[in-house]
Amino acid sequence: TAHTAEPDLRSLLALVDDTNRGDSSHSIIEMQVKTRRYERTMKMENWSEGAERSLIKIIEPAKDQGVATLKVDENLWNYLPNTDRTMKVPAAMMSGAWMGSHLSNDDLVRESRFSDDYTFELISSTADELVIRCTPKPDTPVVWGHVDVTLTPTGVPVRQVFFDEDKVKIRTMDFSDRQTIGDRVTPMTMTVTPHDKPGEFTSFKFIELQYDPTLPEGFFTIQSLKR
Repeated sequence: TAHTAEPDLRSLLALVDDTNRGDSSHSIIEMQVKTRRYERTMKMENWSEGAERSLIKIIEPAKDQGVATLKVDENLWNYLPNTDRTMKVPAAMMSGAWMGSHLSNDDLVRESRFSDDYTFELISSTADELVIRCTPKPDTPVVWGHVDVTLTPTGVPVRQVFFDEDKVKIRTMDFSDRQTIGDRVTPMTMTVTPHDKPGEFTSFKFIELQYDPTLPEGFFTIQSLKR
């Protein structure tokens, strides 16, 4: 039974991996961050091509307008328009928070996929939701002990709960506000909750989302950071 179920689980997890992304995408996203010390809201424009390339540019607030982040494979660059400086993010800073959010620089360049880089098993199911436990393969460069992925029977993500190697719950990602974009049902809001910081969260709300736009060749370059 496990052998016959595995291909179905893998294809469902592949749909989760490609949520809000597709082969390419263009979107306008509102990010809200709440921490113990501050609250902030930012609006950004994002282009992506698979899991390997993305370009994010801040639109609002005005003081951050033009700040940009480029990801190409495992490399990350930031552009600061006030000083007209482009900086490659060094390995020592990859664990730092991106734009003050509860996602790290390393989260942005993560290229591991549940469907390829994890082993998985179905741990519960109802008519509306499945829960798949994903355990990273030994050579997968992630810090998680396992991730419990909740999704619909059609592969729409509902929740991802991340545990460390001691099985302590570290953070949860909730996916909500489902809308049909083209022929795909897509959650338009993702909320990240860290469990060691009560009351804090980061939410990403897609205001606009287009799947599979045609992007010019050479779009994801350092020169694009300044445009």
